[in-house]
Amino acid sequence: MTLHHTRRPVWLTFDCYGTLIQWDEGLQAAVREILRTKPGNDVEPAKLLEVYDRHEHALEQAVPHRSFRQVAGDGLRLALQELGLRSDESDADVLTRRISAMPPFPEVVDTLRQLKGLGYRLCIVSNTDDDIIAGNVAQLGGHIDRVVTAQQAGAYKPARRLFDYAHEQLGVTKDDVVHICASPHLDHAAARDLGFRCVWIDRGTGRSLLPDYTPDATLATLDQVPALFAAAGW
Repeated sequence: MTLHHTRRPVWLTFDCYGTLIQWDEGLQAAVREILRTKPGNDVEPAKLLEVYDRHEHALEQAVPHRSFRQVAGDGLRLALQELGLRSDESDADVLTRRISAMPPFPEVVDTLRQLKGLGYRLCIVSNTDDDIIAGNVAQLGGHIDRVVTAQQAGAYKPARRLFDYAHEQLGVTKDDVVHICASPHLDHAAARDLGFRCVWIDRGTGRSLLPDYTPDATLATLDQVPALFAAAGW
């Protein structure tokens, strides 16, 4: 697919963590802090992250829907138990506090400013709670027009319900938006199933494309987006 010969979007929707906000870096700092409270363990942060990620994604798809704060806490508890480590109530607080404080990538705020100057409206669509993401949005220079969360929609990506809810709230169809994201597992799966246009920000984290989906464009950093759109005639 390509963005050429498609109409200019009214809204740009963004995945937050990993696209705008330094997710991997922040999570690594969080698990290092948590592991320091577990004396005598030899668990590597990368291993805890791997196990946590598996539990978190499974819990997000479980019924009934639960807040991300609860999902993150339960996922972390299950991961620690699986690795033979003690779980403390304070662990989840460390994790969610770290997530809320994660900063944007260096180029993000200026790029959002440019996109607003070009007349686009900007919305974040994220698998989180309103109070957690508020700390991240506060660091984005006031350029974000709307924030739609899993808490509001009662569903997590890649379920179409979250994107359907976002489009309904924005008063648009899928043809009025371009989604900009970092996660093939979550956002590309939704783009494939719903048919909205999608730009992948591949920051070299090792995430692989889905076997049955190719995004409309792939860029290394967010600041390449304005030139991409100019080349598409927008």
